[in-house]
Amino acid sequence: MSSLRLALLVAAASSICTMPAFAAAESSYVYCDNGLRCFKAPCPSNSALDLATGAIIKGVSIDTSGLPQADKAIVDQSGVLYSGEIVVRGSIEQRAQTITGKDYSLPWLVATRIVRTAKDSERKHCSAH
Repeated sequence: MSSLRLALLVAAASSICTMPAFAAAESSYVYCDNGLRCFKAPCPSNSALDLATGAIIKGVSIDTSGLPQADKAIVDQSGVLYSGEIVVRGSIEQRAQTITGKDYSLPWLVATRIVRTAKDSERKHCSAH
């Protein structure tokens, strides 16, 4: 192996090791308040149903900063997000967060767009349902 190829391989491996955890592939989710209340953070009071797998991700927060402007307006104007009324496209990633001096790796739903209105059957894990 040439020294140039070896140097490129080492550089690539080093950059991969220092990158944050990769997000999972995109899926469709129904995100909402699940009704749980806590006295201490982190609190699993929000959850997301992965429509592809049926898995419920508990204690997930949502990052809506990547939504298109029109979708942000819908999310900002009402409680559709926290009541599980919409299906969002996005991915789940683990993010480091410090709460009261302790480090946690917590799930975040990184939303990329609103897909459609959620069906009643998709909102069963929500407290508003």
